[in-house]
Amino acid sequence: MSADVPLEGPARGVSGAADAGSAYTWERSFRLWDTYFALIWVATLVFVLGAGRPGWPARAVAAALLALLIPLFVGVGRPLLRQDPSDERRALVYLTAALALFLPSAVLVGETRLMTFALVPQCFMTLRMRWALVAVAVINFAPVIGWALLWWPSDEDVFFNVLFAVVTFVFSAAVGGWVIRIIEQSQERAALITELDASRHEVARLSTAHGALAERERLAREIHDTLAQGFTSLVMLIQAVEAELDHDLPEARRHLRLMDETARQNLAEARALVAGGTPADLDGASLPDALGRLAVRHDAALEVTGPVRTLPAGPEVVALRACQEALANARKHAGSSVAVGVSLAYADDMLTVSVRDEGPGFDPAAVRGGYGLAGLRARAVEVGGTAEVRSAPGDGTVVTVRLPVVRRETP
Repeated sequence: MSADVPLEGPARGVSGAADAGSAYTWERSFRLWDTYFALIWVATLVFVLGAGRPGWPARAVAAALLALLIPLFVGVGRPLLRQDPSDERRALVYLTAALALFLPSAVLVGETRLMTFALVPQCFMTLRMRWALVAVAVINFAPVIGWALLWWPSDEDVFFNVLFAVVTFVFSAAVGGWVIRIIEQSQERAALITELDASRHEVARLSTAHGALAERERLAREIHDTLAQGFTSLVMLIQAVEAELDHDLPEARRHLRLMDETARQNLAEARALVAGGTPADLDGASLPDALGRLAVRHDAALEVTGPVRTLPAGPEVVALRACQEALANARKHAGSSVAVGVSLAYADDMLTVSVRDEGPGFDPAAVRGGYGLAGLRARAVEVGGTAEVRSAPGDGTVVTVRLPVVRRETP
């Protein structure tokens, strides 16, 4: 705390729970101050009344002045000390009134100076450092000077009283400065705790927002790779049926059956998406079986190589979704009459799914926007894999997804 910061109750700059906690702590500690001030006042009164000199009238006047300090402290000083921050102008008025009662009694009866131990802390609690030091100097030295001028004691008594005043002043300044530095550190820690608490809430808010965004992206990928692709297939099948109704009823009926199967598959995918479970194609089936049904729906050929085995759900779901996206794109851009092939390769530590078509191809560097290929790559990256698209105008397209897998050791 700088010399301009008063020593006072709850640490400044603290809000919310920190305010409540520090206010409660100050409330409890202030009861100790009440007890301390009361004990100092009682002890001073006892010393004044029990002093051997001066005479009884002077001691009675000093006791009466000390008694007036009680209502002054209860009515003005105590509420002022409990303020955060204290009103320095009111504090100066209060301490001036307190000194007006203390100094005459301390001049009349030297034992009254014991009250110094109750007044000095109030100076540091209500005033800035420089004003507090001025008030402490007055409290320590003015009574000694007035007492010496009034009673003309011996040189020895004056020396010891001056020495006592100097020691008390130095002690008060040292302890006051030390306490103020402690309060400064406490206030800095309180401010830091408040800042950390605000940062923690901000991190929690950002984490929640990030989680919501990630969930929206996941749902967008799922809807794009399942429902949207299914509806696209239905639209293409409807167009095919409309063209075949007049001259090729058997093929139209076949496409109608594919429409029925696609619609049922879309309904199953929607239910699985709502339930957050396994994709409908993989429910109770192996990955080659799921890709086989998917290939049939898109008139594609499936080739499986390597030792087929059960893999963790993550790579299998990514492989299935990648195949769905690649097949839908092949039929959408290459046409329904172009040959499409799907290959699924099992290796010791890698699962590879590849979809190739003999369509017109395109320039991958020229692709802007769109969600399909970006979502496909994002899925692969999530499980530590890669997605590659190789194509050129007039040279067809090959989409290859490689996914790392852990081979399960059999005992």
